[in-house]
Amino acid sequence: MSYHNPVLLKESVDGLNIKEDGVYVDVTFGGGGHSREILSRLGEKGKLFAFDQDEDALENALDDERFQLIHENFRYMTQFLKFYGVRKVDGILADFGVSSHQFDKAERGFSTRFDADLDMRMSKKNTISAHDVVNKYSYDNLRRVLFEYGDLRNANAMAKVIEVAREESPIQTTDQLKGVLKQFLPASKEHKILAQIYQAIRIEVNQEIEVIKEFLMQAPGLLEKGGRLSMISYHSLEDRLVKRFIRAGQFDGEPEKDFYGNINVPLKKVGGLIVPTREEIKLNNRARSAKLRIAEKI
Repeated sequence: MSYHNPVLLKESVDGLNIKEDGVYVDVTFGGGGHSREILSRLGEKGKLFAFDQDEDALENALDDERFQLIHENFRYMTQFLKFYGVRKVDGILADFGVSSHQFDKAERGFSTRFDADLDMRMSKKNTISAHDVVNKYSYDNLRRVLFEYGDLRNANAMAKVIEVAREESPIQTTDQLKGVLKQFLPASKEHKILAQIYQAIRIEVNQEIEVIKEFLMQAPGLLEKGGRLSMISYHSLEDRLVKRFIRAGQFDGEPEKDFYGNINVPLKKVGGLIVPTREEIKLNNRARSAKLRIAEKI
């Protein structure tokens, strides 16, 4: 697909253990690849709801009476499903991260390959852009973003260089940002370090970690008993949240135990970690870091 090549397509939809008359949610619609696969397995009475906050994704809406596309961030999943009269579902699929379309559309500012305005918003409704993060965040906030979300060892020094440069004049474009940080970009590691910088800023702009946490907290309450959660992550921050929540039902600290020492959690993992085959990575290089985890409502 030109818009977005769905990753782990069969494996992630298999993980939902689809019932023909079930109700399912694809919270990251994008190009509609996963949604099409889900619909192909549903009968006439089945229903699929999909979410996407990106205005561009609306053009991919599917013409099917069983399908409803909701133009919203999936952090509001429960709220908008209630609007459509849905309080319980049989399965939820999430493909976290950035779509191929967002990377490939130069003016969105997501890709290290193009020069563009500092934007990186997944929705135009976002009040914060990459320009705001780079030019308006305090030194401490910038350092935090680069270190926590980009795992950059030079976060302190990078934040200081950005702070000094923007006092002379605002940093407007991705190429200007590269120029400001060129001392941290040796030729042998330039692409890798830039990817970490862009990832950090993008996560902050779109509140990606907070959104995933809010989504995970809602999912067990929406799922029917035996309902499935199928989630694809692309970096360790996302995968740690998913893994931790499946295991403990929370993100920090130790889960509560009953009198007998049993952990009371809403989900149980189904199978082990699933990663793309060499063949899939060869066909779609962006699949190389994908990790699929599946859970079931207890």
